Amino acid sequence: MSDPISWGRAPSLEDFAALAERAFAALPDGFRRLAGEVVFRIDDFPPDDVLDDLGIEDAFGLTGLYSGVSLAERSSFGPEAGPSRVFLYRRPILDEWAERGEVTLEELVTHVLVHEIGHHFGLSDAQIDAIEAAAE
Repeated sequence: MSDPISWGRAPSLEDFAALAERAFAALPDGFRRLAGEVVFRIDDFPPDDVLDDLGIEDAFGLTGLYSGVSLAERSSFGPEAGPSRVFLYRRPILDEWAERGEVTLEELVTHVLVHEIGHHFGLSDAQIDAIEAAAE
């Protein structure tokens, strides 16, 4: 991947996917193994129906989303769970990165990625925030 930021332009969807792949590859082995068969997807923005379902009016208000049945809620007696998906939304992440300024884009992508994988594990936002606070 060329470095689009050094050329003064925002990373494309393909560039952003490469950032996310590198971020995932840099996570601890155990964390990656537990993520299992999660499908990762990069989109510019969340779809309107997703925003409506979540009660979010501003498309820039959602940087990532987990979709699926968390590991904590799966049962071998219930119907087979469909694929778990983690969505990263490029434009809202870029917007947050530009506003925050104190983190690199790679750090922010890793943060959003880990947060959404945390939901795959069955963690709440409060639990994820507590883990992040303890790690700082």
